[in-house]
Amino acid sequence: MKKTIITVVGKDTVGIIARVCTYLADQGANILDISQTIVQGYFNMMMIVDTGNVPSFDRLAGELEELGKEIGVVIKCQHEEIFESMHRI
Repeated sequence: MKKTIITVVGKDTVGIIARVCTYLADQGANILDISQTIVQGYFNMMMIVDTGNVPSFDRLAGELEELGKEIGVVIKCQHEEIFESMHRI
């Protein structure tokens, strides 16, 4: 299993979760955990995704970034190890 941390941030609009989750399913990624909040009209979502069946992490990250631009949010992907290293106390 290869875990990837995906964050989505931006103004709340209809369909953000649907578009991101549909894209991930189409790529063979499995959502392991998901948390989302909306605070004063701003959408924030964090996902832990198994990308073990995804052929290319770089392609996934790039296409999610483009999808984010298309729907008006910022989408970032990080390998779990990098995320853990960056947030270690």
